[in-house]
Amino acid sequence: MTSYTADKEKILSRLKRIEGQLRGIQRMVNDEKYCVDILVQISSVLGATQRVGLIILDDHIKGCVREAMSSEDEDSAIQELMDVIQRFVKT
Repeated sequence: MTSYTADKEKILSRLKRIEGQLRGIQRMVNDEKYCVDILVQISSVLGATQRVGLIILDDHIKGCVREAMSSEDEDSAIQELMDVIQRFVKT
């Protein structure tokens, strides 16, 4: 089940931008650019990836979790949400 359909284009656009940033980092490494400049770009990619994850997590909570909470599977939905949040904050 997916609940991010409404944000799909925004998510894909951001992921394509991240993909371009990663290619840029590869070029920087290949061209032996200054380490700090590469690390700044890596930090930017990590932040952008985190923001995409937050969009998907928000959609998941407002869609899938809300739907599961209104069914008999409430405890399972809460546990799944806690598991995904724990995995997400580790990154």
